[in-house]
Amino acid sequence: MTKKVAVLLTEGFEEAEAVIVIDVLRRLRIDVELLSCQDRLELRSYNKMRMFADALLERRMDVLYDAVVIPGGPQATANMADNSMAVEFIRRHDQATKLICPLCSAAARVLAVNRLLQGRRYVCSGELHRGVVDGTYVAEKVVEDGNLISGKGPGAAFDFAFTVAYRLTGDYAATQEQAEHIYHENWQVPQAVPA
Repeated sequence: MTKKVAVLLTEGFEEAEAVIVIDVLRRLRIDVELLSCQDRLELRSYNKMRMFADALLERRMDVLYDAVVIPGGPQATANMADNSMAVEFIRRHDQATKLICPLCSAAARVLAVNRLLQGRRYVCSGELHRGVVDGTYVAEKVVEDGNLISGKGPGAAFDFAFTVAYRLTGDYAATQEQAEHIYHENWQVPQAVPA
């Protein structure tokens, strides 16, 4: 059965993180849907690229995906943290033990702010972990703890994407083949903490 992933986007999202994750997941035949957390499908990224979401989040609130990916971006994550619909969507998926996958600033600025880390180990960009009391920061590219998979930032986007893809498919050989195909030969499955 094909796995389904929701990528949550708001104005100012980090385009490199979003596109790398979308590309890798689709290469591994995972169904990816881009959801706008705003009232329009057209969004501008952190560096002002225009990108169109597939659907509005408000129209997918009743859908349960296998994973929710949350790209970073300073303004995007600030907006998402204040978006009650996006927070509820993430919370519902977390309660259903679906994968919750923040990248860059999203773990600190979206999850921690809304008490969604729940003591789990995570990574985020820069010094954003300072002052976070909801989780335990780990200085790695990608950190897994139960159903939470977090990534450090744009430089870790490939490692993050391959880890999410592997956890969804369980197919190490296919994931490694794609990693080698795009010249990312050193990808390894991070050490996960069981749920």
